[in-house]
Amino acid sequence: MAGLRAYGLITAMWIRSTLAYRASFAMALVTSFAFSVFDFVAVMLMFSHIDTLGGYTLGEIALLYGIASTGFGLTDLLLGSTDRLGRRVRDGTLDSFLVRPVPVLAQLAADRFALRRLGRVTQGLVVLGWGLASVDVAWTPLKALLLPVAVLSGAAIFGALFVAGAAFQFWAQDAAEIQNSFTYGGITMVQYPPTVFARDLVRGVTFVVPLAFVSWLPGLYIMGRPYPVGVPDWFAFAPPLVAAGCCALAGLAWRAGLRTYRSTGS
Repeated sequence: MAGLRAYGLITAMWIRSTLAYRASFAMALVTSFAFSVFDFVAVMLMFSHIDTLGGYTLGEIALLYGIASTGFGLTDLLLGSTDRLGRRVRDGTLDSFLVRPVPVLAQLAADRFALRRLGRVTQGLVVLGWGLASVDVAWTPLKALLLPVAVLSGAAIFGALFVAGAAFQFWAQDAAEIQNSFTYGGITMVQYPPTVFARDLVRGVTFVVPLAFVSWLPGLYIMGRPYPVGVPDWFAFAPPLVAAGCCALAGLAWRAGLRTYRSTGS
């Protein structure tokens, strides 16, 4: 709770600083939203030449895209600054975090909090809403509950990847691109249907790095589509459990990495 309170205070400071220049913030927010929109425009341009991709229509892909992008956008907003850890380890500025009576992870996550990243969250919600309106879903109370749970669980899974990637930088010190391959690379993958990927890769992101629980498994259950790799139906409701397990492992990795940290000595 102390860490959450500290995180809130630090982010509030950065938000006040950002809103001091409202025109600049508005332009940054619009730019962030526009860049995210162009990402989905590329998918729409693809569908100007094809009717389906891997057996999925544009609306169905928009639904998967929206679930994944909204969850990732929340994580990028709240924890996107963790990829700077390697640079702080190299130049020794992480030492300033260690002498403060505040958890290091809370300080790192809130450092230079970028409110403009709300643009990505907004874009994800817009695409998700359009996908839901375009797909004929046989809604049940269970499916209606699963949708927000999937978004929040996906955000937690990506959050675990951000923290685990940051922890790895205690040893590698220059591994931001490795972290990005699982975070930004992972989000690009799960925005598309699993049927366009090889089965071994689908199994890997289901049972090894559980990115499939971000959008594929809950999204396909909501649409009533079969999963290309044989798994029980209850896997669609497992994202909260998977997210909890990922967060626990990421927490252990973070503690182990922090214990190994030795300053630059300068």
